[in-house]
Amino acid sequence: MALDKNSNGYTFGFAFVLVVVVGSILAIAALALKAPQAENIKKEKMKNILAAIQVEATLDNAEDLFFQYVKKRVVINAQGDKLNTAEGAVQALDKQDAFNVDVLKEYKTIDAVTDRNFPLFVCEKEGTTYYVIPLVGKGLWGPIWGFIALENDYNTVYGASFDHKGETPGLGAEISTAEFQKQFEGKKILDNGNFVSVRVLKTGAGDAHSVDAISGGTITSVGVDEMVERTLAIYNNYFKING
Repeated sequence: MALDKNSNGYTFGFAFVLVVVVGSILAIAALALKAPQAENIKKEKMKNILAAIQVEATLDNAEDLFFQYVKKRVVINAQGDKLNTAEGAVQALDKQDAFNVDVLKEYKTIDAVTDRNFPLFVCEKEGTTYYVIPLVGKGLWGPIWGFIALENDYNTVYGASFDHKGETPGLGAEISTAEFQKQFEGKKILDNGNFVSVRVLKTGAGDAHSVDAISGGTITSVGVDEMVERTLAIYNNYFKING
C-alpha cells in the first residue's frame, strides 16, 4: 500500500524521524567535541597561570611550559592550613589536585568561606620562587577572575592577569588589558607586616598599595578591589604559617 504523503500521520512520522536523526547527529558531535573542548579549557587555564609570572604561552606549548615552571600545586583552607600538595601530571579525576579546584563554582555555590578550597601554584622561574593565586569575584555584568603572582617575600606582586565574562568594552573590560594589569607589578600587600592588600582606587596609584581604577568602570573596579582584598587575605594566612 502506497503511503499517503499528504496525511497527518505521514507528516508527524516524518517530523519524528527527522528529530531523532538530527538529535542523534548533534549528540554524537557534542560527544566528539567534549574531549577537545576540555583539553583547550585546561590549556587556557595553564596559559593564564603562566601569564601571572610573565611567561607567554600558546595553546600548543602551554602544557609543556606549565610543567616547566609550576613545581607544586597546593590546596589550602580559609585558615591557611595546607590540605594537599600535588606534583607532576594532572589527573583529571583527582579532586584533591589544586589544578582541578573550580574556584568560580566554589565561590558561587559554597556560601561558607570556611568550606571552600583555595588552590596555590608554586612556580620557579630563573631560580626564583613565585606563588600564583587564583581569584574570582563579581563585575558589573557577570563573574570576573584572574591570577596574581607574589614574589618569595610573600609581599611583592610580581605579575597579574585578569579576565571577565561580559564587562563593557572600553570600560570594565579594561581589566583584561596589559595597561591595567601592569599597574600591579611591584605593589605590596603588606604594610609594616600588616595585611592591607592592593587597592583599586579612583584617587590613583599614589603609593605602594594601590592602583588606578578604570575610568568609567567604577563597578568593575570595585569588584576587582573586593576580589583581590578578600582572596589575598586568605592566602596571607597561609604565608604567615609557612613563611
